[in-house]
Amino acid sequence: MNIILLGPPGAGKGTQARILEESFSMKQLSTGDMLRASKKSGTELGKKVAQVMEKGDLVTDDIVIGLIAEELELRTKIKGFIFDGFPRTLAQADALSDLLVQKGKTLSVVIEMKVDDEALIRRVVGRFNCKECGEVYHKDNNPPKQSNICDNCNSENSFFHRADDNEESFKNRLMAYYRDTSPLIGYYHAKGTLVSTDGLMDIETTHGNICQILGV
Repeated sequence: MNIILLGPPGAGKGTQARILEESFSMKQLSTGDMLRASKKSGTELGKKVAQVMEKGDLVTDDIVIGLIAEELELRTKIKGFIFDGFPRTLAQADALSDLLVQKGKTLSVVIEMKVDDEALIRRVVGRFNCKECGEVYHKDNNPPKQSNICDNCNSENSFFHRADDNEESFKNRLMAYYRDTSPLIGYYHAKGTLVSTDGLMDIETTHGNICQILGV
């Protein structure tokens, strides 16, 4: 079972991907995580990634597809892959489709996490992370059990707000999503693989809805 979680920044794709990964022995493929890991790997592709990132250039689609291809080849015992943050454009969607065909794999479903923009802005502005493990919290609806201590890794005083988690920056990111990524909704609808769910429900409810979609 291979799935794509599709939705704007802040919709909860990363959180739901991690829960699915833990629950069903799937592997979350996050573009950012793959790039950081590849940069440290010392492989030929990793060296190429490091050079591009050190120059501050954008990583090309070919490099990202190469990283995904490596993961598909290495993770032979995984029950499925969760694509989180990729594809972002129609060109990337075509490239991913071609890669899956080459590897003898299929895309099971694309889950669109629908959100209300204003509610999403409120969610993102109140969000903060643990810098040690990446766990995501919210000051109103998902605070840590103990102030300044991460529930996941027990790190103290490790919380931080992303620099772009402010209203003005987030609106710019949201606009970029609607410009570049929202065409994928029509793309996957036409392929018959798109299913939508409410991305602004609480974490457990959203997970339950996704499990219903997946039939697990």
